[in-house]
Amino acid sequence: MSTLRDHLPRNEPAKSSGWFARLTQGLSKSSSRLVSGISDIVTKRKLDDGVLTELEDLLITADLGGATAAKLTATLAASRFGKEVSGEEIREALATEITKTLEPVTLPLSIDPAHKPFVVLMIGVNGAGKTTTIGKLAQNFRREGLSVSLAAGDTFRAAAVEQLKVWGQRTGSPVMARETGADAAGLAFEALTEARKRGDDVLLVDTAGRLQNKGALMEELQKIVRVIKKVDPAAPHATLLVLDATVGQNAHSQVEVFKETAGVTGLVMTKLDGTAKGGVVVALAEKFKLPVHYVGVGEGADDLRPFTARSFARGLMGLED
Repeated sequence: MSTLRDHLPRNEPAKSSGWFARLTQGLSKSSSRLVSGISDIVTKRKLDDGVLTELEDLLITADLGGATAAKLTATLAASRFGKEVSGEEIREALATEITKTLEPVTLPLSIDPAHKPFVVLMIGVNGAGKTTTIGKLAQNFRREGLSVSLAAGDTFRAAAVEQLKVWGQRTGSPVMARETGADAAGLAFEALTEARKRGDDVLLVDTAGRLQNKGALMEELQKIVRVIKKVDPAAPHATLLVLDATVGQNAHSQVEVFKETAGVTGLVMTKLDGTAKGGVVVALAEKFKLPVHYVGVGEGADDLRPFTARSFARGLMGLED
C-alpha cells in the first residue's frame, strides 16, 4: 500500500546537464510552438506589415499578452522592417527584448537576518503547488544553513497538512499543525510565537486556496496577516503568490485578487514544464511589475530555482544560453 511519502519527490542531486538545460527542457512545450510558428511565418519573406501582424498574433496565442506582443513587434519593425530575416534572427531579437522586460522583475528572495524569523506567507489557489513549493524552499534554505519552521495553515486540507509534515521531517524543520478545520490565524500566531522562541531564521506559512469561496478566503488571509502583525508588526516580511503556469491568462485575475487582499510582494511560477503557456510570465512582468523570485519546471527539489531573465527569455525562444 502506497503512502503520501511514496508520492513526494525524492531529494535528487542536480543533474550534470545544468539548470539552463533543464529550464529549456521544461519550457519546451512553450518554445516549440513559438519556434515552429516563427519559422512558418518568416520563411523566405521580408519583415512587412503582414509578417508583423502574424508574429503579434502568435505571441498573443503563446500567452505573452496583447501589450507585450505589440511592444515586441514594434521593436522588431523599428530595426528590421523591410529586411530579409530568418526565424533564428527573429527569435534572437525577441529574446533580447523579452530579457529587457524581465530584468526589472528578476529579484531574488532575500532573507533579512535582522528578522528572526523572517516570515514568508505563501498564498495561491488550491492546486497551484503551494505546499510543494514550501517544502522545496525549506530544503533550499536548509542547504544554505538557515533554520526553518513550517506552519500548516491550509487547515481544511488534511492532505496538505500531511504533505507539509513529510517535508518537515525530510528537511529537519519543525511543523506547527492542528486538527482539520482549525483556525488558520490562530495557528499562524502560535507558529510565529514558537519560531521566535527558538530563534528560527525563516518561518514559511502555508494557507488555504479555496478561491471558489473568494470572500471567505480573502477574509481569512487578512485575518492571518493581522494576527501575525500582533507578534511582529513588520511581518509577514514577504508574501509570495504561487501561480500555476498552466492557467495561462487566468493568472492575471489571480494576481489582481491576491495583490489587493494580501499585499503580494513576489511571485513563484510553477509547472512550466506542463504547459505551452510559459509566455504568461512575460505578460505578468509587463503588467504587474512584481518580482518573480522562483520558477519551477518539475517535481524534484532541484527543479525550483531562482528566476533569471536571460535564461528564461532564451529558453522560451528555444535558444542556447
